[in-house]
Amino acid sequence: MNIFLVVMAAYLVGSIPFAMVSSRLFGLEDPRTYGSGNPGATNVLRSGNKAAAIVTLLGDCLKGWFVVWAAYQLGFEPGIAALAGLAAFLGHLFSVFLRFKGGKGVATALGVLLGIHPLLALVALLVWLIVFGITRYSSAGALSATASAPILGILLVDDALVVGVLFAITALLVLRHRDNIERLKNGTEPRIGEKKT
Repeated sequence: MNIFLVVMAAYLVGSIPFAMVSSRLFGLEDPRTYGSGNPGATNVLRSGNKAAAIVTLLGDCLKGWFVVWAAYQLGFEPGIAALAGLAAFLGHLFSVFLRFKGGKGVATALGVLLGIHPLLALVALLVWLIVFGITRYSSAGALSATASAPILGILLVDDALVVGVLFAITALLVLRHRDNIERLKNGTEPRIGEKKT
């Protein structure tokens, strides 16, 4: 199968906005109209509906994992499978279904890591849990977790293209969290559990 078609299909899968899907299923407002305005699990959680947030989290994570897994099943090498994961990640950030706007990609990135190498995902998740547990800042946990991924990737993955994808995902996640970084510096970043209107 043509690599271009695989990458485009992965982008379309990544574009599925599970925050919108879960909000519709649970009869919630559009997540872009409250809180941070971000169509992601953390903001859906601000609605007070934990089930909707969990559905969003799982959906966004699974789409990242699925495209990498599917690429492997189609016989592609690790580098191409990782590129499919990057395409799904970009689909989440710039969803064709949301006029090329989207979420910040943390859950989708975790799914991509899971598809590339389960230990990558496990370490990233542990880093997120530790930092979040200490600070109660989801963004601080996400930034710390993403920073660990390419470093561990160098140790675990013997493929320059895969490592390059990990660095690209990290760079994009940092860029998507620019406002969070600024608020963390200023002490105005909302902690999980705080309602923001």
